[in-house]
Amino acid sequence: MISQGLVAEISGATLWRWLSTDALRPWQHRSWIFPRDPNFAANAGPVLDLYERIWEGAPLGANDFVISADEKTSIQARRRKQPTLPPGAYRPIRVEHEYFREGAWTYLAAWDVHRAKVFGRCEVKNGRAPVERLVSEVMNQEPYKSARRVFWIMDNGSAHRGQKAIDRFRAKWPNAILIHTPVHASWLNQIEIYFSIVQRKVLTPNDFSSLAELEQRLLAFQIHYERTASPFKWTFTRRDLHALLAKIAAKRLAPAA
Repeated sequence: MISQGLVAEISGATLWRWLSTDALRPWQHRSWIFPRDPNFAANAGPVLDLYERIWEGAPLGANDFVISADEKTSIQARRRKQPTLPPGAYRPIRVEHEYFREGAWTYLAAWDVHRAKVFGRCEVKNGRAPVERLVSEVMNQEPYKSARRVFWIMDNGSAHRGQKAIDRFRAKWPNAILIHTPVHASWLNQIEIYFSIVQRKVLTPNDFSSLAELEQRLLAFQIHYERTASPFKWTFTRRDLHALLAKIAAKRLAPAA
């Protein structure tokens, strides 16, 4: 500003105020990633179809259900060294910066895509056994126990990856069908929307006296959320996916010579 002769001098506060009102905001950024899965469209398509209540070209029946599930790992219980102060007039909540670590939970959750039902549990660590406990919790109750098919949409985490996990699901729960999202495609899994709500409504700010309090808050929020929950308005379809992949392919950088 000074070198171009627009001003003789300028304070940092004034410059920040000008930038804040400008359309260009260089301090903001958004990360993204090119699809790495060579079969991205083929793997993502069935997931998007299920959100539209379609499987292999045919509509789902009334006795078919779609579950989106995943794990939110390493949720710490941080006990602040000084009590958190409530908000006041023109003053936000004040949270002490320093804290004691009281341990961490892995929060596993499952979201019924079309019925807006949420199931969840806290586990000490992630792994096959905790995942199977979550699935059992859902599959051992109605209407899933007697359902014709229950589609489970999950990512490629180590606890439920590959054909072995698909076979294990079918052996334990004959009416369960495990569907994997493509690699690096958590944005296709609707449970991530619920996790983002939990992060904002329950875990921020992180101020819990113990692991027990953290668990109680997470599980109580499930009950509270279901009272007014409705299915997420998912609008991204196969058609949008093909358009997006074509756009990405057109902008993909050529390999270095």
